[in-house]
Amino acid sequence: MNFKLKNIAKQFQLEGTIFEIKPLGQGFINDTFIIKVSKPDKKYILQRKNQNIFTNIPEMMSNIVRVCDHIKAKVVAAGGDPMREAMTVIPANDGKLYFQDEDGEYWAICLFIEPTVAYDSSNTPELAYQGGKGIGKFQSMLSDFEGELVDILPGFHDIRYRYNQWDEAIKGDAVGRVANLTEEISWIDSRKGEMLEFWAKFENGEIPKRISHNDTKINNILFDNDGNVLCVIDLDTVLSSTCLNDFGDAIRTYANTGKEDDECLKNITLSLPMFEGYTKGYLSEASSFLNDVEKEYLAFSSRYIIYEQVLRFLMDYINGDTYYKISSPEHNLQRTRAQYKLLQSAEQQYNEMCEIVKMVLNNN
Repeated sequence: MNFKLKNIAKQFQLEGTIFEIKPLGQGFINDTFIIKVSKPDKKYILQRKNQNIFTNIPEMMSNIVRVCDHIKAKVVAAGGDPMREAMTVIPANDGKLYFQDEDGEYWAICLFIEPTVAYDSSNTPELAYQGGKGIGKFQSMLSDFEGELVDILPGFHDIRYRYNQWDEAIKGDAVGRVANLTEEISWIDSRKGEMLEFWAKFENGEIPKRISHNDTKINNILFDNDGNVLCVIDLDTVLSSTCLNDFGDAIRTYANTGKEDDECLKNITLSLPMFEGYTKGYLSEASSFLNDVEKEYLAFSSRYIIYEQVLRFLMDYINGDTYYKISSPEHNLQRTRAQYKLLQSAEQQYNEMCEIVKMVLNNN
């Protein structure tokens, strides 16, 4: 056993004696481990939180607990099991929600929920439905959350903020790539008006501020053995923003027939069956709390998030690839072109997407 990890785990209020700690998964942001203890009905998840991404981990952990406490209260009121239907953060021995080691690294522990079923990916409309239902349920339980969370990811999905970064990137031209990107830059500039118009509706309150998850992959949803949505996990990115961001980002991943960086652009289109499946699942839970403007812009949020990702990949390429990990010098440019192909597909099918949303709303 890694004695450093064991010593870190002993700083938390665990039940039982620790006898095994081993890596769990291959996370791109945090380092994750599973802890087994002498009590057979208890396992724990230990994570080293990535300070390069999350610069205010104490507040991040506070956000998580506030969200979990709200969900647990809803679960109890409905007669459910709050230890299985919501994440449980385990405090450190000093009562804090984290432990900081001698190297300045932050660690946190939560209860491992089992038995559960999880999926690594969603490749059928039926699974897309379940993913939509999971995020819709999560947002629905938090739709009456009072107050705001601390903003631990400033500017996230804020297109006005991104445009300021964009202007600086174009002006700085850090590695001399701007002159060869006339066409790609025009993709960004030609859509600024409609993107700012959408974001202005959030800024003026027509689209309300709600709790959003911001990492809507299906593997962040746990199901019970009967296939029912149990709970949403991995809450590091929860924010007070528009919940449409979650819908748009989910469609960007669920409905893409190709890969995010697909070299063969012919592989890439936005799948309407996957869009419909996710929309049906999402609105089965969310239609009761969304206002009319949110419903009107549900389909557009997909275009918004895909466009933002085109901008961010291209901006990182212009800046010299300082944010996203790359496997080749042109990787971010290939990502840009692949996401732009997905954006074009969403734009071409936008009327059909809007009709699907209307149809689903009318049937709920």
